[in-house]
Amino acid sequence: MIQPRTAPETPSGHPDLYDRIQRCLLRDRPRLVRDLQRIERRAAAGKPHDRLLAKFGQALHEAEARIARRLAADLAIEYPQSLPVSGRREDILAAIAAHPVVIVCGETGSGKTTQLPKFLLEAGFGRYGMIGHTQPRRIAARTLALRIAEELGVEYGQEVGCKVRFGDHVSDRTRIKVMTDGILLAEIRNDPDLLAYDALLIDEAHERSLNIDFLLGYLKRLLARRPELKLVITSATIDTERFSRHFGGAPVIDVSGRTWPVEVRYRPLRSEDPDTLDRDLEQGILEAVDELAAEGPGDVLVFLPGEREIRETAELLRKHHPPGTEILPLFGRLSLDRQRKVFAPHRGRRIVLATNVAETSLTVPGIRYVVDSGLVRISRYSVRSKVQRLPIEPVSQ
Repeated sequence: MIQPRTAPETPSGHPDLYDRIQRCLLRDRPRLVRDLQRIERRAAAGKPHDRLLAKFGQALHEAEARIARRLAADLAIEYPQSLPVSGRREDILAAIAAHPVVIVCGETGSGKTTQLPKFLLEAGFGRYGMIGHTQPRRIAARTLALRIAEELGVEYGQEVGCKVRFGDHVSDRTRIKVMTDGILLAEIRNDPDLLAYDALLIDEAHERSLNIDFLLGYLKRLLARRPELKLVITSATIDTERFSRHFGGAPVIDVSGRTWPVEVRYRPLRSEDPDTLDRDLEQGILEAVDELAAEGPGDVLVFLPGEREIRETAELLRKHHPPGTEILPLFGRLSLDRQRKVFAPHRGRRIVLATNVAETSLTVPGIRYVVDSGLVRISRYSVRSKVQRLPIEPVSQ
């Protein structure tokens, strides 16, 4: 059983109540212990405490109801054997049991993002606190939560929930909570010890954003106060030795990915004039899609720098292609139903227009061809105007 950060001394007066508190959620225990100790102090001083005791009993009953709802669902945990991470399941579970911090270095497509939360469930976490799973982007967090809920056979928003900016689908029954790293960082203000969680999984740590760096620094200090908290850090490309040293020699587990041969074709745009670049980019995408259509069946993924470029290109492609071709956008502000459509089974040919969110964290099924515009929006601070900007810049990959 997971113990609270500071286990109270069990008084002779109410040992049964303290035992019941130990079977409640981690986040409920400190408040219940404080209330019970206050009642005991008043009783020892000869002051009336009947009303406080009745109020405490109601609060304890509600806390026990919350943990009962959480544990009511019977989760069927299964692992796709086609994913490389499933073959390292025993090694990862052994490392989680023996160490407070585990670093999993897995290549893209290894299955670490979807299967590691299920490993933590199997290891006994997610009972008295949630398994927190962070993602750098909102769209990846939503998609991942839907995928895990589907694999566990539960309803999205119940045993598996998601919290992002402008969207909260978490309940008292939630055992796996997927969120952006910014959400977890913001929760530290109201819950400094992160008692809502008994395990945390920081995904895509190689992106090294300020949020991720702040979290890793804070969690290193938090582990000294909460030794029972488990921390799993995952990435596709990371300097694992430096991260291992940062966490006192944490074990590193390498998981191989699945790779296929890739043919790279370069099709330069006709003009280098910035004024005509947008038009040439759209024309270049149309020509590239036509070229790939002649190759054979298979869906096409097109990388574009932003929402505006995606909408404009989608309109051009709809006019350019026959009705049998489905054009689907994929970006952060897209509604949940339209995001789900991208990952749903389908017939015929699809062209998915996405920002670089489709580069990591999630895998779009059925993709055989990729068209990369070579452009991306990057957050830059302008010293002259003293504001944060999102200019479009060329990238190598």
